[in-house]
Amino acid sequence: MSQRLNSALAFLFLLYFSAPYAATMPTPAAPIIGAKSYFVIDGKTGHEIAALDADVPLAPASLTKIMTTYVVFSALKQGQITLEEEVTISEKAWRTEGSRMFIEVGTRVTVKDLVLGMIVQSGNDASVALAEHIAGSESVFAEMMNQHAAALGMYSSHFRNATGLPADNHVTTARDLATLARAIVVEFPEYYKWHAIKEFTYNDIKQSNRNSLLWRDDSIDGLKTGHTQDAGYCLVASAERDGMRIISVVLGTSSTKARADGSQALVNYGFRFFETRLLFKAGEEISTARVWKSANEFSRLGVLEDLYITLRRGSYEQLESRLDIPAIVTAPLSAGQPVAELSINLDGEELLKAPLRALDENPLGSFWQRTKDSVKLWFE
Repeated sequence: MSQRLNSALAFLFLLYFSAPYAATMPTPAAPIIGAKSYFVIDGKTGHEIAALDADVPLAPASLTKIMTTYVVFSALKQGQITLEEEVTISEKAWRTEGSRMFIEVGTRVTVKDLVLGMIVQSGNDASVALAEHIAGSESVFAEMMNQHAAALGMYSSHFRNATGLPADNHVTTARDLATLARAIVVEFPEYYKWHAIKEFTYNDIKQSNRNSLLWRDDSIDGLKTGHTQDAGYCLVASAERDGMRIISVVLGTSSTKARADGSQALVNYGFRFFETRLLFKAGEEISTARVWKSANEFSRLGVLEDLYITLRRGSYEQLESRLDIPAIVTAPLSAGQPVAELSINLDGEELLKAPLRALDENPLGSFWQRTKDSVKLWFE
């Protein structure tokens, strides 16, 4: 059965939506930046803001290290490794070509130093050392990377190594990288902050973070650059302003300046023309449902986590809402069980759909209550 929002939900929406019509700020097309592919999302909701060939598989170069970092952070969180434990550097790690943190074969280096060398200095040697320490070999570690990618829904990605050095069928997409970047921000905030470090010194060699936006824009706090001849110049950037986070993935530009300027333009576009709003707090009563044959006649309905929405800036007052509740809801009804479905629309486009769940336990009522409700239901 479909019905208009009632109780607290109706009140809130009448409060916001009864204002006279206000013109929505025009939303221009995303900037043209000379990339093979890009993808921009709201970091809190995952809402797509802008895209160009976002599902085309491309070589990721050192953006691969974002997945390597994700696997390492997962191992830290699960207690498989610690930041303080030491890693013995193999000859393979020491000999790995490309960007390095300059670890030496046979030395022992802490996991934390290797992580910082990988994130800040983009050390291929550090990436291989961590891969070998966690999985025994880089090839097995690559299998772990692919398993994590599948679990995150990165279905167009396939990794062959921990560094991003060129390899057959070592590919990902802008959309998948945005998914990965958002996962790191959300799941590992205590470790994510290392992506904002501008310089790191190891073995008396100081190297700067290759993400030049860290110096240009104070709201930028990550994430990673990449470059090979095949991949071009790439950058995954993440920024937070006034509680809103934008994640931008840019692949296949022609220079370091092009990737930085393009990423900056996309980040600014996201912040200027879109906004994130909190619709309802976790545990807040949004509506109620009649629960037949229950010890409680009514159950409060709401969401178990804060519910946010991303929309064009200035369009909040034009949102339309609808709540679908089954004609008959019967006990027992457990707290957390989905009962109704809330949809939010703008100009006929559905922006969000979310289940409303019972906020209370609704056990079976007494024999008399069940009998009485059974009779009443005959006339429903």
